[in-house]
Amino acid sequence: MSDLYISKNELLGKKVELSDISIRDGLQSLETIIDTGTKVKYLEGLILAGFKRLEVTNYGHPKFVPFFPDATEVIKRLLNSTTKTPDGKTIGEMMKRNGGDVELTAVSIHERGAERAFKDFDEGHGPDRILQMTSTCPEHQKANSGKTHDQYFAMTEQVIKAAHSRGMLINGTVSTIWGSPFEKFNKEYTMAEKLDIAIAFVKRYLDCGADDIELADHDGSVTDYHKAFEFFSRVLDPKLMGTGPDGRDYSDPKLYIAHFHTKNMASALRNAAAALKAGIIRFESCLSGIGGQPANMVDGVAIEGREGDYYSDHFNHGLISTEDIVTMFHELGVDTGIDQEKLLALGRDFRAEVLDTFAAKQKKLDRQFMPCRSFMLLNGHLPESVTELYSA
Repeated sequence: MSDLYISKNELLGKKVELSDISIRDGLQSLETIIDTGTKVKYLEGLILAGFKRLEVTNYGHPKFVPFFPDATEVIKRLLNSTTKTPDGKTIGEMMKRNGGDVELTAVSIHERGAERAFKDFDEGHGPDRILQMTSTCPEHQKANSGKTHDQYFAMTEQVIKAAHSRGMLINGTVSTIWGSPFEKFNKEYTMAEKLDIAIAFVKRYLDCGADDIELADHDGSVTDYHKAFEFFSRVLDPKLMGTGPDGRDYSDPKLYIAHFHTKNMASALRNAAAALKAGIIRFESCLSGIGGQPANMVDGVAIEGREGDYYSDHFNHGLISTEDIVTMFHELGVDTGIDQEKLLALGRDFRAEVLDTFAAKQKKLDRQFMPCRSFMLLNGHLPESVTELYSA
């Protein structure tokens, strides 16, 4: 039995916080633009299933990331939604901006994206939290942001100050922790050195004032879940992480969110189980296990400036499935706050309405498509290589 075996009742009653990011990370990979009404429909469905944190859009330049022309409108519709919850509240009343507890996040990797988010916030309909991202791999960093590490941290420090002055939160994502699509980085550093570099980046982001940190395996580089356990155990080690200049305990699990992309869903689920055992309590996921690198095509037409995508098979690098991670945590006795029955029903609808429609479009264009990757939706159960980690 694995040395990471989770014994029965070990995590019984443990509370975790799940964020669904299907409408941003998921839809950006589909090579088509999904209409605003469909986006809002599934965001509302996720809220009704119990999700309190959602990543809803991207303020990136529409020329390069054309999948979110409705960034402002999506947030406006949620803030003003009259859709009723079972207890009689409206979805709009549940929004943090309106005094509720549902937090909306938008990606704004560059300065101009942050400026658009700030403008919407100042006008009363912006996100509660924005996400910036750096990669430990210099080549990946340059490809994503056009900046060096030092340039990016200088920029993001100013964005953090501007966000905090408004009462907005900032997430700082650290990517390429276990490996990069650029082989130069992988060959230059051992796995131990990569993890050391990632720890340094986490501390640097927190020193800049980031409110929390997404810890991302963006392409399934961590295939050995023991390496996931090792890294997350280090991030939660008080002696290693220390205390920040603002007095924060940098080993506080509330500061960290685990984010696993993968070709192999079973591998991603094992990584999530390892992170949970290490003490991580926040996780991100996508319906059907879709998501990843923004597509460089829209309905068969190349996006100008995005030629030469550095992923050769981005349809195989989706995020961990929301349906699967919720099921796994419930089998472990973990409290997710999510209604699993409602979630699975929503997941089936999403697969039929969004993924199957996209697949039909792609087939007409003789192009590949991203299929449903959820074990629960495809098979009705989790893979044995996952359940053997905790089934007696």
